[in-house]
Amino acid sequence: MKNRIRLHALAAVAAVGLASPLLAQAQNKVNLGVAIPAATHSFAAGLVYWANEAKKELEKDPNIKVTIKTASGAPEQANQLQDLVTATKIDSLVVLPFESAALTRPVQQVKSKGVYVTVVDRGLTDTSAQDAYVSGDNTAFGKVPAEYLAKALNGKGNIVALRGIPTTIDNERMDAFTGVMKNHPGIKILDAKHGNWNRDDAFKVMQDFLTRFKAIDAVWAADDDMAFGVLRAIEQAKRTDIKIVFGGAGAKAMVKTLMDGSNPLIQANVSYSPKFLYEAIKMTALARQKGEKLPATTIVPSVLITKQNAKDFYFPDSPF
Repeated sequence: MKNRIRLHALAAVAAVGLASPLLAQAQNKVNLGVAIPAATHSFAAGLVYWANEAKKELEKDPNIKVTIKTASGAPEQANQLQDLVTATKIDSLVVLPFESAALTRPVQQVKSKGVYVTVVDRGLTDTSAQDAYVSGDNTAFGKVPAEYLAKALNGKGNIVALRGIPTTIDNERMDAFTGVMKNHPGIKILDAKHGNWNRDDAFKVMQDFLTRFKAIDAVWAADDDMAFGVLRAIEQAKRTDIKIVFGGAGAKAMVKTLMDGSNPLIQANVSYSPKFLYEAIKMTALARQKGEKLPATTIVPSVLITKQNAKDFYFPDSPF
């Protein structure tokens, strides 16, 4: 069984490591590479923000160097990984793969050079290519919305779903969502298509759904960026049959909408903060400085956000 540890406990350990200069003097130098998607949408902007926050904090220690690379696609990220090994000569890597299958072999090649690899969020198709994995709870990310929608619809209705980029976490989310819906035969999933965690792509997918399906009760747009694209399509089509649009990840604009009650279609959300990248970078750097390894798997809980608890998930200064 994989070792699962709550992130806040490990973050506390990381903070202690940073605060102890005497301990740092006896530790190794770390040359850490970070490879993540570029800020093409708000969640990715949050990832870039938190990566740079981790870099600023870690590089207060002169024995730690952090190099961040952002990519607009899988081929670019694969090239960046090679550059991090050959030019930057990293000894540790934190990577959030742009796509799971396309990045598995490039990450394997990095690990084969003796680099310690922490994979974040979008898992690889072969876990032997990693030393550690840090992620939000993707099963809960699919299960929580499904349970909420099933209850809100009283077990009857038509749902359409928008999936993310083809990745292991997208599969986990969809499997969890459909697993719950199997217990509610009165609910029909009319279709599920990839919106790629992108507003414009989701807008086009939802336009297609609205054209093909004359009666839709709820939309599971498995990401807040996609949910905003869905809302725009619904508004333009002037459709009044849809009762709920459920996004995900707790984007600040969506959480604010919940707090204000300004859109009746937005009734709940599920947490999945990009800050786990910040924690993964810190934990990896400090563990390698001590010559230690991280737990094989670290899972950050994903929980239901409603109007009642939305203020606890609202961070107005964050880009996400």
